Amino acid sequence: MPYTGDRSVDVVGSILSVLGMSLLVLGVLAWQEGGESVAALLLAGTLFSVALVRWLVRRRREGKPALFDPELFSEPLFKFGISQSVCQQVALGGLLIALPMYLQIDLGYNALQAGLSLAPLSLTMFFIALLAGRRAGKQRPSALIRAGFVLLAAGVLLMVPIVPRADTSLYLAIPLMLCGAGLGLLVSQINNYTLAPISDERVGEAAGVNSAVSSFGLSVGLAFTGAILLAAMSILFSAKSDASTVLAAAEKARVAEVLEHDAQVMSDAQLQEQIATQPRATQDEILRINEQARPQALQVALLVPLLVSLLGLGLSFRMMRLPDPAPSKAAEVAALG
Repeated sequence: MPYTGDRSVDVVGSILSVLGMSLLVLGVLAWQEGGESVAALLLAGTLFSVALVRWLVRRRREGKPALFDPELFSEPLFKFGISQSVCQQVALGGLLIALPMYLQIDLGYNALQAGLSLAPLSLTMFFIALLAGRRAGKQRPSALIRAGFVLLAAGVLLMVPIVPRADTSLYLAIPLMLCGAGLGLLVSQINNYTLAPISDERVGEAAGVNSAVSSFGLSVGLAFTGAILLAAMSILFSAKSDASTVLAAAEKARVAEVLEHDAQVMSDAQLQEQIATQPRATQDEILRINEQARPQALQVALLVPLLVSLLGLGLSFRMMRLPDPAPSKAAEVAALG
C-alpha cells in the first residue's frame, strides 16, 4: 500500500542533530589537539542535543513530522539495544586508534604490516559474526551479547600487560582473536535485538536512528581514545623528564612547554630528528623517556575500550531480565541495510 502521510522534512531537527553530535566530537578532538575551546564546544554540543530532544518531543505532541519519533526509546529492548550498540562502537573505535598507533610507532611497522597484524581481529570478527548469525539456535540474543562483551573485555585486558613487553605483533594474536570473537557475537546480535520489537512500518525509522547513533559512538571512540592517549603521553613524559637526573632545569622547562602546546606520540626515529641538535646525553635521555612513556600511554588508552566493554557487560545482565524479542523479517532486512 503506497504511503500517504506527510512527506515534509524536519529541517530544524536535522540541523540540531548535526550540530549536537558534531560539536561533541569536535570538542573531544579539540581536547586531543590541546585547544582552548574544549569546554565551549562540549557545552554547545550538549545544549544542541538537549534542544533536539525538546524539539522532537514538542513536534510529536503537536502531531507534526519530526526527524524521528522519540517514543522509540520508550521500548526497553530498543533502548538497551541502542546503548549496547554505542558501547560496541566506542570499544571498536578505541581499538582502531590505539592498536595501529602502537604497531606503527612502538613496533615500527609500516601501514601494510600493521594491517596484517590486525588480521586476527578482523578475520575472527567476520567468521564469528557469520557463524553466530546462522547457528545461534536456541541461544538467547541477550546471552550471546553478554558473551560478546565478556570476550571483548578479556581480549583487551589480556592485551594491556603485553603492550610494553612485546617486540612483535605475534604476542597480540590471541588477545586480538578474543576481541574479534566478542565483536563478532555483538555484530551478529545487537542490530536484530534492537529492531525486532519495532513495528514493520516504523522499522526503517528505527534503523536510521540506530545507524546514526552507532556512527556517533564510533566517532567518539576514535576521538576520545586518541585524546586519552595524548593526555597520558604528555603526563607521563613530563613526570619522567622532571624526575630525570640527566636533563638540566632549562631542558625540563622546554619539555614541559612543548608538551603543553604540541603533545605527540612519536617513534624513536621521529623524535631523533626533533632533537638532533641537542647534546648526545640529552638525546639519549629523551629517547629513553619516550621509549618508556609511549607504551604506558597506550596501556592507558586501552582502558577506554576495556571500561566500555565492562559497561556493556553490566547492561547485558539487565537485558537478561527482559523477554527476548520475537523474530522479525523486516528487522533483519533493515539491520542488513
